[in-house]
Amino acid sequence: MNFNDLRDNENKLKLYEATLNILLSGLIITDPEGYVLFFSETYGKYLGMDPKETIGRHCTEVIENTRMHIVAKTGETEVNQPQAIKGRNMIVQRLPIHIDGKLEAVVGRVMFEDVKDVHSLAKKLSHLESKVQLYEKELAALRSAKYTFSNIIGICPAMAKIKDFANKAARKDAPVLLIGESGTGKELFAHAIHQASPRRLFPFVRINCAAIPKDLLEAELFGYEPGALTGAGTKAKPGKFELAHRGTIFLDEISELPLDMQPKLLRVLEEKEVERVGGTRLLPCDYRLITATQENLDAYVERGKFRRDLYYRLNVIPIQIPPLRERKQDIPVIAEHLVQIHGKEFGTNINSIAAEVIKIFMNYKWPGNVRELSNVIERSLYSIEGEDDMICPEHLPLFFRNLTKDRDNEAKASLRKLKECSEKEILLHALGKSGYNINVASELLGIHRTALYRKMKKYNLSRAGQ
Repeated sequence: MNFNDLRDNENKLKLYEATLNILLSGLIITDPEGYVLFFSETYGKYLGMDPKETIGRHCTEVIENTRMHIVAKTGETEVNQPQAIKGRNMIVQRLPIHIDGKLEAVVGRVMFEDVKDVHSLAKKLSHLESKVQLYEKELAALRSAKYTFSNIIGICPAMAKIKDFANKAARKDAPVLLIGESGTGKELFAHAIHQASPRRLFPFVRINCAAIPKDLLEAELFGYEPGALTGAGTKAKPGKFELAHRGTIFLDEISELPLDMQPKLLRVLEEKEVERVGGTRLLPCDYRLITATQENLDAYVERGKFRRDLYYRLNVIPIQIPPLRERKQDIPVIAEHLVQIHGKEFGTNINSIAAEVIKIFMNYKWPGNVRELSNVIERSLYSIEGEDDMICPEHLPLFFRNLTKDRDNEAKASLRKLKECSEKEILLHALGKSGYNINVASELLGIHRTALYRKMKKYNLSRAGQ
């Protein structure tokens, strides 16, 4: 070995020692007999001794309760073992070092200065685990269905028949297409179908095709790989179909799906595989599909706005949900149910609706369906003050109060018209019987001649105008 080799070895040794000395944990290295070869400065400071003075001494002379020499004999690693040093409980590691199958040294390392530190760390870990479990539960709740068929209120025969049909459809795995006007409860049915299906223990993932910009919809549905999109970052993101694995995916407003996206969705439905944006591999997905629309997809197909093959793929089990105006029998029941729900949310004692209000509701056409009814109930509850315990006409929004006035005015106008018709007939009868003699006619009617002239003018009853 030449001088340069010796100098290189010396430099390496200094580098290794410097590295070991900056470690925050205490470090000791002994030979197979237990004699100290290295003692870190950190350990020396803690024990109050000069590391250089420990070199060559037996480990039992330097550290109390040590087992370094025992590990040297057994050759067995001891990890995270307790050791009392200077009246404090330490956590240590003792690691035998083998070179070419022969034990050459033992490394001892103090992992924590005190067992209390371990307990503190364990508590922190336990707290973090609890948080993770909480977040997982919240995430599962967000992905799960909220409603069952019991939440769909209705007593009319048509609604009962639809619920029964949907309940049977839930047990199948075929795609369901929910059709109905806005506010009829299509999403409610989607939740209920998932909850009644064998997939209810797995995610319920929903997405509104009309609410997401066209250029982001593909990434939302199918996910993306790192760097595939501007601002996508360095992490991949799974799409809704991946998140719905083994569960249900609900695509609302499916009629708003862009035409160029439709063949991609069709491929996913037929192959049960997705390819992320920017990806190169196909990912298998097991899901049940539910879609919803308020549009006439048949008309969309005829106008070229929706692919015929995709429509057939979606329209396996169609469920038509009737508007509220076609099931007026349900209006009182739904209204009372909504009062109970919103009343609890607002913390009020209001739990019923006046009969006059129900009558108003029954005579209204409800273009916004149940959603509009819910909004009216909620607004009415906000306007109630004092000790009232029910919704009365004066609590309704202005539009509904005006509807009441309009009907009253119509009734008054009809009555006035009826009275006028009757009065005109009586006048004509008296004038005809008297031969249009004003004196005789006024006597027959029991009114003054002046009053008769006024009424004749009102109804244009002169001989020329009769």
